[in-house]
Amino acid sequence: MNSTIDKIVDLFSVEGNQTYGENITQTEHAVQCAELAARSGAGNELIAAALLHDIGHLLAATDVAFGNYQHDRVGADYLSAYFPPAVTEPIRLHAQAKRYLCSVEEGYLADLSTASLDSFHHQGGLMTEEEQRAFMQQEYAEEAIQLRRWDDEGKIEEMSLQPFAQYRVYLEAAIQTAN
Repeated sequence: MNSTIDKIVDLFSVEGNQTYGENITQTEHAVQCAELAARSGAGNELIAAALLHDIGHLLAATDVAFGNYQHDRVGADYLSAYFPPAVTEPIRLHAQAKRYLCSVEEGYLADLSTASLDSFHHQGGLMTEEEQRAFMQQEYAEEAIQLRRWDDEGKIEEMSLQPFAQYRVYLEAAIQTAN
């Protein structure tokens, strides 16, 4: 357990300084999303998901300015060897949650950042009504939507004051539920 978490902390330490088109680093964004989740009273698994939701960008870097368009799947696949579905499935679904919200919530698409808008188009664009129904039938759809909202909000530099390692306790608690 500790070696897995050590590897994750090290990965963010080494690779987390990348920005992918936002005004903050990947590590700052991860910390902000986790902080938003913690402040909202989310459980350990969802806080861990918020912290790790973009790990796929760090695991499979690309030359694309806005990162890996399949980072949701890459990250969830990697983490599923260590964490329970309550962590990995919101991560796997968070890009689809963006597509869903753009399709059903007025003004959501217009409020996307440039980087999020770019990835939105590469991840499938607007969902059909059938795709919306299928998305919402997935077990972790609601958690993915909440994670997506923190993802949108977690781009304010002032919220990056906590070190990544401070959230290790949530990773430890979440990884224990997988065993």
